[in-house]
This record gives sequence, structure tokens and C-alpha cells, in this order.
Amino acid sequence: MTEKYGFELVEERNIPEINSLAKLYHHKKTGAELLSLENDDENKSFMVSFVTPPEDDTGIAHILEHAVLMGGSRKYPLKEPFVELMKTSVNTFLNAMTSTDHTMYPFASTNLQDFYNLLDIYLDSTFYPNVTPETLMQEGWHLEAENEDAPLTYKGVVFNEMKAAYSTPDRYMSLITDRALWTDTPYQYSSGGFPASIPDLTYEQFKKFHETYYHPSNARFVFSGDDDPDTRLRIVDEFISEFERTSQAEIPLQKPFSEPVVVVDAYDGTEKETGASMVAINWLLPDQTNIKTMTQLSLLSYALVSTQASQLRKALIDSGLGEGLTGSGISTSSRQAIFTVGLKGVKPENTDKVADFILETLGEIAEDSVDKETVKAALNTIEFDLRERNYGRFPRGLVNAMMATRPWIYGGNPIDALSFQADLDDLKQALDDDDELLENLIGEYLLNNSHRVTVTLHPDESVAPAREQAERDRLDKTKDAMNADDIKDVIRVQNELLERQQTPNTPEQLAKIPVLKLDDLDKEISTVEQHIHEHEGARVYFHPQPTGGIIYFQAGFDLRVIDADLLPYVEIFTESLTKLGTDSQDFVRLTQRIGSNTGGVGAGTSLGTKRVGDDYFAYVMVSGKALVNQQAELLNIIKDIVTTVKLDNQERLKQIVLQRKVRMERYLASSGFAVAGARIRAQYTEPAWANEIMSGATHVFFLRELVEKIDNDWDGVLNALERLKTQLINRNGMVVNITMEESDWSDFRETVHGLISALPSAETSHAEWTTLNKTPYEALTQPVQVSFNAKVANLYDLGYELDGSIAVISKHVSREYIWQNIRVMGGAYGGNMSFSSETGLVNFLSWRDPNISRTLDVFNGTGDYLQQLQLTEHDVEKAIIGAIGSMDGYDLPDAKGRQQFMRHLRGYTNDMRQQFRDQVLSTTLADFHTFGAVLAQIADKGSFAVVTAEEFAQKAMDEIGQSFKTTKLQ
Repeated sequence: MTEKYGFELVEERNIPEINSLAKLYHHKKTGAELLSLENDDENKSFMVSFVTPPEDDTGIAHILEHAVLMGGSRKYPLKEPFVELMKTSVNTFLNAMTSTDHTMYPFASTNLQDFYNLLDIYLDSTFYPNVTPETLMQEGWHLEAENEDAPLTYKGVVFNEMKAAYSTPDRYMSLITDRALWTDTPYQYSSGGFPASIPDLTYEQFKKFHETYYHPSNARFVFSGDDDPDTRLRIVDEFISEFERTSQAEIPLQKPFSEPVVVVDAYDGTEKETGASMVAINWLLPDQTNIKTMTQLSLLSYALVSTQASQLRKALIDSGLGEGLTGSGISTSSRQAIFTVGLKGVKPENTDKVADFILETLGEIAEDSVDKETVKAALNTIEFDLRERNYGRFPRGLVNAMMATRPWIYGGNPIDALSFQADLDDLKQALDDDDELLENLIGEYLLNNSHRVTVTLHPDESVAPAREQAERDRLDKTKDAMNADDIKDVIRVQNELLERQQTPNTPEQLAKIPVLKLDDLDKEISTVEQHIHEHEGARVYFHPQPTGGIIYFQAGFDLRVIDADLLPYVEIFTESLTKLGTDSQDFVRLTQRIGSNTGGVGAGTSLGTKRVGDDYFAYVMVSGKALVNQQAELLNIIKDIVTTVKLDNQERLKQIVLQRKVRMERYLASSGFAVAGARIRAQYTEPAWANEIMSGATHVFFLRELVEKIDNDWDGVLNALERLKTQLINRNGMVVNITMEESDWSDFRETVHGLISALPSAETSHAEWTTLNKTPYEALTQPVQVSFNAKVANLYDLGYELDGSIAVISKHVSREYIWQNIRVMGGAYGGNMSFSSETGLVNFLSWRDPNISRTLDVFNGTGDYLQQLQLTEHDVEKAIIGAIGSMDGYDLPDAKGRQQFMRHLRGYTNDMRQQFRDQVLSTTLADFHTFGAVLAQIADKGSFAVVTAEEFAQKAMDEIGQSFKTTKLQ
């Protein structure tokens, strides 16, 4: 065997599917395993993973994931090195993540020196961290009291994060399911931590967990990119060679159940929600290391539930037993996969019917066969996605690392997990050899599988008060057991923690963090080639890019021409384009046609303010992607859906509305900061107002009414949709955006012209939409355990003149002032400040936050902080580097074309971009002070909104001394 730096080469294989040479290594001394993927990707990636099976519900693995990068390490003995990296690195990805059974530390960067800097800090932090009681207290939990007579409270970042997580019914259902499904394995516990159990975690357990699992013998390393392969081995060996081999942690298999299990529980909701129950069946599947079986089951899952045409999904929606599916399909986040299917929005009298209906439908599908056209479409879609490998701004190398690591930690071969072509070929051959392959899988793994758990959750308004009382009782009991000295110790410890949190790192400590220099940064902007021409009233944008033979296409229809009363219908209309069918095909056949002939077709909205002046743009964007040889069919599909969409299908439209309502209500529960921020911005610009009408809290209220209106005033609904279509679908004012290979453009150009010419043409004018009204304070209430805060103000109205230094200042404020005051000292999961150059709006947000009035004080105090700020030239230089890093994210070819298109719509020229970059690079401390003087005015200006519980809103009103407009979300 070949040996380098203590590593033996175990296997070497070329993987054309990901354009990489894969080398699997074994570290002789420690037993560590390393996968080295050599390729030409300039976005270099690294990930180290540790198997970390939870031992209880304390969230020990999750809290340790936070603490490892926050408490300093052997080489970097400072507070929160992770935060310093966020401020000064030009990384394209930087994070840490806790899964159900392992913990991942991934990052990526296009800058080689930055990549090595990050690697050094990540390896030192994971293997040699300062795991102190203070990091457990800050990131996990601790007791606090305002004074000796005050009641005790719990504080901690993860404690508040998980309070927010388990405020959503979906997350709570997952917890209940895992407890019932996995009775013999660590998966029965919450790896993230259940709030009621987090305070059970002791420092001794915490430290021991790291010593046990964060060991090279239990580690899997993955590198990917164009960095030197031998240097990878040398650096890792330097960090792990001091360790002695121990055993690898293993995840046991779950013993199969002899009988199905039924669980009924309650989540935090009101009794008035008579149609808000949830029912799901969950089956335990085989070990994931059986890649052949998992590939077959993944195809079955796609065919059963992943599209509108999927037979089981369609049957459930058509049944009328619920409003939409739960998170359904195959899940591969555990050693044995799970298949889940169920319904949300179920009335109490129907809950017992759902499971029987699912089983009966599966039996019928197994008897009658899985639809062959759906299988064909599923195969094409799966293969297209695997070949395209387009994960947006998430680095491809890290996706590959995660794909490889999952079976690897269970004893599988990581290279096999990346060599998907052989598995696809085997799957196609198996389908050819056995006409009943998928039907037999239904029988074996679903119908005849007794390891099945059916979970029903009902809303219950007594859940939240009982939970809060249990926490209060526990805290009171804890205090009752204390003597006077014990209580003084609590206050002393919390004050010592506060002092530590408030004490900045010394210059000597900060100097240990390796950072780039300004000379390492590109001074010039990167540009994207763009060609524009007009055809019959439409503007066509073409961006030549190396897309690997894929066409990325967008057709934008001017939304500003529609009447204001139609705005709430817009997103319903965009969904209907691919979900209602056309004059020639019902929605099932249309879905199959899209899946079989393209990489996907969809529609949505895009609105924004112009860079100069008060004008704005608004479009409905119909998007699609396909291989070059599929170009004609791609555009034929788009022409058919926009011109002949079948809007008069009342029953089907109601299903679409109900499913959208379910998704949007889930959004309200899980993304409170986005809901609050959108609500405020709607008071300042027409695009933001329209967005809130179409996809914010206001839209949810509309959907609830629309469900009734479809039954009671169908003619009115249909008339609105037809008016919308007539006003919107018009080639005059249309924009078309294409990103593809230049060699294929001339042929496709004529195909595009043919589509444009086939669309209706009419004279148009922009409609009058709204007069904006300000609401200084608003509380959007729903049953949550923590809050989501947002404050917005228009700085242009306060005298601010745009300068590129804002990019440096806003990043500094987010990573220094907001982080320190809202997360570290306030216990929230996160917060930030951002600024829109187009609108002049400064946005302050916090999420999973135990505070409201205190957080508002922090927001309002930002201007004073900046005016008093003292930074050295080196500090400013580091802030500039971090800002440039945020500006220079790594984009795939399709994203480059799309971003250049959007810049043109905004009127943001390359000269403007270069001027802004020059200003960023020349930022000085004086710019911080000047901006602070403007920002100090927001304490008395702007608007504030919070998504929170009613009792928290009332408490905040009392503390702030302001009445809030109160709007119930639930």
C-alpha cells in the first residue's frame, strides 16, 4: 500500500459523475479515515465529521457543536474564534451542523490561503478545544436571577433555539415519531435537545462526550477541490498524530417490531382549530449501506409522493381527509431509512380514517401497478439532478462530502455513494427485468412491514400553559432547595459569565487568528458577459456560460399591469400554471411531461427597486431548465401552461389553495423573523407591500378566506384568475433571461423568438397599487416560546448618502455589536443588521430570541455604539476583508447569468459596482462614526414588529411604554 504522512491509500477510483479522482486513506496510527477528491473546483471544500450518538434529550451533541468553535482552542485561546472567522474570512461557506447521529464541521473558500487558515482553526478547534463550564453555560444553559429575591430563569443559546424549534407542530411530531420508532437506538433521543431536558446536562457529561467522540479514530475527513492533495494529508497528520487509536462509535440497528404502534399526542394549538390535526404513518426501512435497495426505494418514494402526479399523494389530496401532506417521503438521516406519509389539516372526525386510507391506497397501487409514466418522469428528474449537481450557493464539494459521509459512518464505502451512474444503470436494468419491481417493494417494505408507527397530533390550547408551568415549578423547586449562599452563587456565576462575555479579546489573542491582507483581495469586480436584443416587444438577455449543455430559461411577465385587487391571487396563479393542467393535458399528464422532458419548470415572482430613483420592477417569472436537445419541448411546455392553463377546475384549485395554506402556516410558525421583517418593509416600498400581499402574513389571511370563497363564490374566484391571466400574459413588456453555452445559442435564439411570437400582444399601462401606511409597533401573535423581532427605518429619509462603507459597517455591526448583545448576552439564536442600497432601508432582525424590549434597546443603540467606536487600522482592514468575502460569494454559471440579469433590471451598472467596491476598500473609522450619527435617529424613527406569544407582547408593551397594533396569526 502507498503511504504518505501516516496515511495508507486504501482505494483509488476515478468518478466521472463528479469529475473527480477519489482516494480513500486510512491513518495507520489512529484509524482515522480520509477521502480526498481531486478535481478542478476552485471552490475548495473541507469537512470533518464525528459520529456523535445522543445519549439522552439534553442536546449534548448540539451544544458541543456550538461550544467547540466558540470557546477557543490550544492554538487559538480566545473567545469565539468562529465569530472572528465570520468577520475576517472570504469563505464561501462556514458552519457547523448537528445531525441525528453525527456532527459536521464544513467550510469552503476559493482563496487558497484563506482555505488553509480555516483548516488550521477548524482542526485545532475540534480536536483541542477549550471545553469550559462557561461555554456550556453560554451555548447550552445556565440559571439566572435578577436579584436574590427574584425567581430563577433558564438562559442559553441552544435552550432558546430548541424552544423555538419545538414550537412548530412538525418538529414536535418528528420528536414523538422518533421516540416511538426507535426504541433500541440513540435515534429515540433529540440530538438537538428537548428544552425540558437540556438543564439536566452537567459539565462532566459535556466534557466526557467530547473526549469520547471527538477523536481521530471516530473521525471522517473529506477534502474536495483544486488544492494540493499531499498537503491535505500532511496537515491532518500534524493534528492527529499525537492521538492513540480507540474504537469507532457505532450506531446499532433497530430491532424490528412484531406489531405496528399507534401514538396519539397533542401540540400547542387552540381548540378552535377543528381542522388542524396531523396524522402520519412511518415505516422503518433497511440499512442505508445497501445502496442498491436504497436507490430502488428512493425511486419508489418519488413515484408515490414527490410530485403532484404521484399516485399516493394525489389520492390523499383527492380524499378530502386533510388540507395537505406532512413532510412525506423517504428520509435518510439515520442508519436505517424511514418512509413517511400523512396529512395535515385533518378534522378530528377524520383522523382515524387517514391511516386506513393510506394502507388501502398502497394496496391498490401494488395491485394495479405504479404508473409507468410517473416512473419515467421520476427517473429523468433524478438523473438530471445528479448530473446537474446544482445546489445554488452551497458548495458542490460539501454536498459530495455529505453524500459520502452518510453511508461511510455506518461502515459503507464513501466512494460508492458518489459513483451514482452504476446504481442508476442497475436500477434501469432491474425495472426492465421485473415489471413489478416497485409494486413488490410496496409489499415488502410497506404493506408487510410490521415496524410501522402511526402518529396523530391534535391541537390543544392547554399544552403551552402546562409546559410553562412545569418549567416554572422546576425552577421554583430548584430555588426552594437552595440556601442563601447557593442563590448568591447563582448571581455570582451569572455576573462572572456576563463579565467574560463583555470582556473583549486582547489584541494579542486576536493576532493569533490568521487573516488575509487587503493585497490578497481582488480590487476589480468580476463581470458577466451579457447580450440584449428585442423581439416583438420583449427584451431578451443572453449570458454565455459553461453550463455543461444545460439551458437555464426565465420568461418574465410584467406584474405592474395587473389591478391591485388581483395581487393576492398572483402566487395561486403561478402555482396553477404547473398544477392545474392545460387544455390538452390534465395536471397528472402535464407533471409527467415536465418530469420526462426537462429538469423542471416552475413559476414565481420577482420584485425590486431600481438603483436610482423611485421606480421599481415586478415580474411573474416562469422558469425552466433542460438539456439542449430538449429545448423545443421546454419552450412548448412553457407556451402551453401560460396560454392554455385550465383555470376552471374548481376542485383542483381548492386543493392547491389548501396545500398552499398549509405551507404558509408552517412558514408563519418556523420563520417568524422573515414574517416580521416583511410586515414592516411593506410600509415603506410598493414592491415590499406587494410581496407581503402575495406571500406574507396578509396572504395567509387571504388564503383562509379564499378556501371559503371557492365554495361560496366560485364565479368570482374564476373571474379574478381569468382577469389576472388576461392582463399578465403579454409579450409587450416581457423580459426573457437565458444562460447557456454560447455554441448552442444561435439555434435556441430562433426557438425563443418562436415562443415570444406565439404569445398574446396588447397595449398596457401600469396600474395604481397602494398608498403606504406606517404602523410604528405591531405584534403578530401565535403560540411560540420565544420571539422574532424586526425593526426597519429609511435612512435616505434621515439624510444618509449611499457609500460602499455601509457593507463594512453592517457586517461589523452584525458580527460584533448585534452578536455580542443579542446572542452572547441576550441568549437569542441570532440577529443581524442589513441595508438595502436600492431602498435605503436598514433592517434589524433577531430570531429565537427570549427578549423583546431589551432587543429593541439594542437595535436603537446601534448608532451610539458606532459613534463611540474605536478601531485600529488593522481592525478596519479585517472588517473590509470580511465585507469583501460576503460580496464575493461563489456562484455556478446559471447563478452568474441570473444575477447579471437582475442587476440590469435594477439599473446597477458595472461602473456603479466598481465604485461601490472601491468605497468598500477605502473604508475608514470616520465612515463608522458618520454612519452612526445618521443611525442614532432610528430610536425615534422607523417601525418595529415582533412575532411572539400574546403574553410576551403584553409584557413588552408594558416595558416599552407603547401600545402595539396586535394581529393574530393563529
